[in-house]
Formats: sequence, C-alpha cells, structure tokens
Amino acid sequence: MNTVFRLVAAFAAGAAAMYYLDPATGRRRRAMVRDQAVSACHDAEHFARAKSKRAADRVHGMLAETRSKFAGQPVDDHKLRERVRAKLGHVIDRSGAVEVEVHDGRVILSGGVPAAEIEDAVRAVAAMHGVEDVENRLSASTPGSGGRSEGAAEAPNLQH
Repeated sequence: MNTVFRLVAAFAAGAAAMYYLDPATGRRRRAMVRDQAVSACHDAEHFARAKSKRAADRVHGMLAETRSKFAGQPVDDHKLRERVRAKLGHVIDRSGAVEVEVHDGRVILSGGVPAAEIEDAVRAVAAMHGVEDVENRLSASTPGSGGRSEGAAEAPNLQH
C-alpha cells in the first residue's frame, strides 16, 4: 500500500511539473497561479482589516457609552425627545403613532400601540441615559387599526 501511494504521489508530482514547466503554456499557468495566490492574500488582508476595524469601533462605542454614563451631565429636553423617538423606532413597529413629551428628564408616552409592544417600549425608554421617569399613557391598539386604540370611534363616511 505504501509503495502504491508513493508511486501515485510521484506520478502526480511529475504531471504537475510538466503542467507548470511546459515551454509553450507553462509561463501563463504559473502567472495565473501567482495571481490567484496574490488575490487570496489580498482577500485575507481585507477580511482581517475589516474585522479589526469593527472590533476597534465596538471598543470605541463601549468606551463612549461608559464615559457618558459616568459624565452625569443633564440632557437637553429636545435632544432627549429625539433620542426617545429614535429608540422607539427600534422597539415598536409604528413609532409614529406615539406622542413623546419631555419635561426635565420626565418622559410622557401617549398614543395607540399594540399591547405586546407597550411594556418593551416603556422598559427601553426608562433605561435610556437622561430619563428620570417615564409616564405610560399608551393605550393598546388592534393590529389593523393603524394606531387607533380599541375604543376609538371610526370617522363617519361623508361621501354620498
């Protein structure tokens, strides 16, 4: 078995040498192999740079977040309102149906939101930097109501 393996390996090495050292097309074949190897090295370098940049960006983000938590500076009500609206856009499906009011770090949420999303919205807003208190005036809405609460009356049809 060992001699058969050696014979096959020697035959394969001879065939590869003939393939790459061929006077007519060997030069082109060697250039293609070299170009593919260089391309693979560039791809690996690009992958490593992208991963290291992402890791560095994550570290910078965590440092900035930690720094902001320990800074203790009050957040402007207008800026906090915009941050709350942005956070709600990530937490609930129809964030446009929610009214946000902010007074000295106290956030008031009102409007119609699906019942399953109310608790998540309040919890996410309460965990934000600069939020002192959250007053929940959100009402449960049905999925097809477009943000109206369950008891909301429908507008009359004025067309004849």
